[in-house]
Amino acid sequence: REGGPEARVVELARSRVRLVDAFEAERRRIERDLHDGAQQRLVALTMALGLARLDAPPGPLADQLAKAHGEAGRALEELRELIHGIHPKVLADYGLPAAVADAADRSAVPVDVALELPGRLPRAVEAAAYFVVREALANVGRHSGAERAEISGGHRDGRLVLRIRDDGRGGADAAVGSGLTGLADRVSVLDGRLSLSSPPGGPTLLSVEIPCEWTERFA
Repeated sequence: REGGPEARVVELARSRVRLVDAFEAERRRIERDLHDGAQQRLVALTMALGLARLDAPPGPLADQLAKAHGEAGRALEELRELIHGIHPKVLADYGLPAAVADAADRSAVPVDVALELPGRLPRAVEAAAYFVVREALANVGRHSGAERAEISGGHRDGRLVLRIRDDGRGGADAAVGSGLTGLADRVSVLDGRLSLSSPPGGPTLLSVEIPCEWTERFA
């Protein structure tokens, strides 16, 4: 009925989708501004300092230029990592499996990946899933004492299913500084759920399920 409870529930769901889409659009805008603006200026500065080092005679000035050149290079690397964390290009261009594989390669703990997705999912779903994986692997590297981790999952019965498991000491608490609480809220906005099982002694298993449909099939 027009204006009834059912209509309000539908409008709430639509509003949540718009909120997630707006969040992702703003994330991409920030990533683009950093990439095309700040990063290019830092590249130019690093090159200018490098050329100045070559022209400077040995002495205190050359030493200061070398120090400044090194600092600029480190700032550039940090900015590139920040841009990658905001919205990695591999996720935008190639989808969730490639982005998860990239995150696994960057992990401090060896990670086996068995993620079967033959196509693209909605951008908000891919982004939420990717950042859950990144946060989970960061926690594994920092806190678990694990020797190996595993990421598995796929698309089943209209849902993206992800499992991140490690063989560490267990005892993880999503409510204590793990960064997963905010991700659980983000997953819930997509009508999904995030659950954590981590008994003392391990293993730790983080599970994510998000309802979604394909937006594109890979050839």
